[in-house]
Amino acid sequence: MATAEVDDDVLGADPTAAQLESEVAIIMGKEAGLFVPSGTMGNLISVLVHCDIRGSEVILGDNSHIHIYENGGISTIGGVHPRPVKNNDDGTMDINSIKAAIRDPRGEIVYPTTRLICLENSHANTGGRCLSVEYTDKVGELAKKHGLKLHIDGARIFNASVALRVPVNRLVQAADSVSVCLSKGLGAPVGSVIVGSKSFISKARRLRKTLGGGMRQLGFICAAAFVAVKENVAKLEGDHKKAMMLAEGLNQIKGLRVDVAAVETNIIYFDIVEETKITAEKLYKNLEEHGVLVMPEGPYRMRIVLHHQISSSDVQYTLSCFQQAFNGVQEENGCRV
Repeated sequence: MATAEVDDDVLGADPTAAQLESEVAIIMGKEAGLFVPSGTMGNLISVLVHCDIRGSEVILGDNSHIHIYENGGISTIGGVHPRPVKNNDDGTMDINSIKAAIRDPRGEIVYPTTRLICLENSHANTGGRCLSVEYTDKVGELAKKHGLKLHIDGARIFNASVALRVPVNRLVQAADSVSVCLSKGLGAPVGSVIVGSKSFISKARRLRKTLGGGMRQLGFICAAAFVAVKENVAKLEGDHKKAMMLAEGLNQIKGLRVDVAAVETNIIYFDIVEETKITAEKLYKNLEEHGVLVMPEGPYRMRIVLHHQISSSDVQYTLSCFQQAFNGVQEENGCRV
């Protein structure tokens, strides 16, 4: 990072940024790329490029990151109307439901105009489930048939590629644009790259500046992102194996319930059996005291995400912390284990 060659990226002159953007675009099988500070900005820019007329509508999952966790930016900033379709437990939306959600152009006097479909792969809120290339292709075919664009929120697209054993460029072949996060499982300090056609990226660059995402000497950040792309993709399979090890171990602890079969990548959701008299908030605080950071997702539901700096011994330590937490609660309730 300290020795990276830099220049003014707002003017398109930073060589390290340009190299990273080109590299990611090639990996993803697209014409061009653009570095953005966050995945949320990447998704927002992508939606606004495709839906450049206010009152446009985007079809997306009701449990998707864009719909739930991105501050409603497509609406508040872009004037784009979301048309949510139910996400299944595997992260997909039924093809027929997507088709039914496409507005009939003959009703444009009263309806918004459908212009975009968004998918998320892997799908975070369903536990990092992976959308197959066959499914993605079908959605792409449907989009083309109706003159729509397809955007993929690929915050963890490399996790999906590794888990499915499908090259990432093939996995997103049907998409007109993809946002690729480099700071999650890949471990970069910050940033995402959005990829698409040259004309798409040209429009995206202007929107990035409008949204305050233009950064001058960007190369030192992109130098770190290069390490993520070059070195850490190969480590994702190990993350997935350790996630499965952790999931199986958690499922053996009395008081916890894990759908082990649903663990496909590096995300685990689990439920606390209410009869244990321990809440997610209480368990969270207990684990935090031992250096284990997890995320409560409800009164009795929690999420754990692994990355390449979590070792197998860390997994065993985490399991021991969970077991101690539940032993302590049972002892408080007058039960010895």
